Amino acid sequence: MRKIEFTACPNDSGIRIKDYLRAFGVSSSLLTRLKQTENGITLNGSFARTIDTLSDGDKLVIEIENRGHMPSPVKMDIEVCYEDEDIIVLNKPPLMPVHESRNHIGDTLSNFVAYHLNEDTAFRAVYRLDRDTSGLVVVAKHELAASKLAGNIVKHYYALVQGSIAESGTVDLPVARCGDSIIKRRVSENGERAVTHYEPVTGYDGYTLVKFTLETGRTHQIRVHMSHIGHPLLGDSLYGGDCTMINRQALHCRDIRLTHPVTLKTVHIECEFPKDIKNLI
Repeated sequence: MRKIEFTACPNDSGIRIKDYLRAFGVSSSLLTRLKQTENGITLNGSFARTIDTLSDGDKLVIEIENRGHMPSPVKMDIEVCYEDEDIIVLNKPPLMPVHESRNHIGDTLSNFVAYHLNEDTAFRAVYRLDRDTSGLVVVAKHELAASKLAGNIVKHYYALVQGSIAESGTVDLPVARCGDSIIKRRVSENGERAVTHYEPVTGYDGYTLVKFTLETGRTHQIRVHMSHIGHPLLGDSLYGGDCTMINRQALHCRDIRLTHPVTLKTVHIECEFPKDIKNLI
């Protein structure tokens, strides 16, 4: 159960509780569940209807019940970069899936979160990284945090790409499935718009460390775009990358910036490169 308290200010006077909560980001479905939950919505310590209005100084409280079920808890050595009552940010190791699947049971980020939180609730990863991609993953601890963060996190990725890149640039090319493959993607005029901004950080002998900022979040977007312009990621066998120096695509989500779903403060989180990328830089 997550209890969130709001204090009405003079500008909130006369506003219905329903409208106040919807403006804050409470979805209509969550609002309905709050109404159906005992003490789901209280005003100054008493039961409140959503049509009741606020006055300056009122204390409005909502209690969000955790719903759903976690996978089996498994103890693992995974870095927790940030945690509070609403979110947890983890540094996902390379070669680890985020979610369980038929071929991955008990060895995923979701299993660690189940162990770490020790609570049977839904696993709400706000976004996912490919199994081979390492770096920061944000997990929401309740429905309100998940809905407010979805699509609203600025992520910076870093990758080692083949060849020399001397100047920053943007790839604005649509990405679509490659033939009948359910995995591979390609640049195609029939695809969805995909925009990747890239900036070289450091050059090495035969490869470059590059920082990426995405305007869109298409599957394999960075990998497809960089391969298309002749700079596939090191270790990316699916898109023509050199696999002699690293055994997975050298891609890492190193820092993120978000507006906290409850406090509304800006949160900036960074993490270190994993060992395999460190060895190359």
